[in-house]
Amino acid sequence: MPSSLRTLLPGLVPCLLVAVVAVAVNLAVPALSPLLLAIVLGAVLTNIVAIPDSWGAGVQFSSKKLLRVGIVLLGLQLAVGDILSLGWHVIVGVILVVTLSLLGTLAMARLLGISRPLSILIACGFSICGAAAVAGVEDIADADEEEVATAIALVVLFGTLMIPLAPLAAHAMGMGEIAGGTWIGASTHEVAQVVAAAGAYGASALSVAVVVKLTRVVLLAPVAVALSLAARSRGTLREGTKRPPLVPLFVVGFLVMVGLGSLHVMPPQALAEIKLLQTGLLAAAMFALGLGVKIKGLISVGGKPVLLGAMSTVWIALLALAMVTFSGAMGA
Repeated sequence: MPSSLRTLLPGLVPCLLVAVVAVAVNLAVPALSPLLLAIVLGAVLTNIVAIPDSWGAGVQFSSKKLLRVGIVLLGLQLAVGDILSLGWHVIVGVILVVTLSLLGTLAMARLLGISRPLSILIACGFSICGAAAVAGVEDIADADEEEVATAIALVVLFGTLMIPLAPLAAHAMGMGEIAGGTWIGASTHEVAQVVAAAGAYGASALSVAVVVKLTRVVLLAPVAVALSLAARSRGTLREGTKRPPLVPLFVVGFLVMVGLGSLHVMPPQALAEIKLLQTGLLAAAMFALGLGVKIKGLISVGGKPVLLGAMSTVWIALLALAMVTFSGAMGA
């Protein structure tokens, strides 16, 4: 056995085992998100027992390499035709929501005096696709482990709160299923959280919410490129840190998969199996990321990041509401 593999196995095996368990639980109880379950298991485990140092390499491999492969495969779930079916007003609205939520969150973080790396992680996690976006841009943001753990914990906290609150708010505002699904898809952080919240609002809400959310996921590609360009031009990286690539490789892979999925050349059975693999890889990565969420560390960062998370969640929800209102779908 190669020495590199021996180094990875102690941490990689637990991540893969938890992923298998999380996916199996989801298959038995579809309402339970395997990604959310994996994050929570990791966070609980790391706060009640000491994680062996030997897990380090495998956990890092899972949180970086497996996550990026999972993001690439996620591209197969979205066809360009699905995005176009939303209509130009919704597509433009989603782009504006993501752009303004990113800029607004970064501006609020600056006012609160939060570090630039943590600000970027929170802005991307809340505006695009949760923990996957956080981990996807951590190298570009030049963030440390504590900042990544903080951003992921906030995504889990506020995204989970949106699961019961978003359907209740949509109902209180008199939204129909299409409008409610559009709003939930445009405002809720994680794909899994969108599925849970929109599913509670109705089947039509769920179908449109997933497409809207995956449209936000696609925007991870241009956002990652923009952040990479900004980091290279600003010279904000810590001394000795390698400059991020102009276009991250996983972004290229994701876009290739979107293109492939748009051709509709893959058999449905193959797509279903790949989706299962993609979910498993992301669940393994989420468990690894959850292992970095330590309560003591969160307490030490103070209340400002939590306040930013609350403000960002409200800001994104208001932007999404404006989009739904101006698109004329409010009662649909």
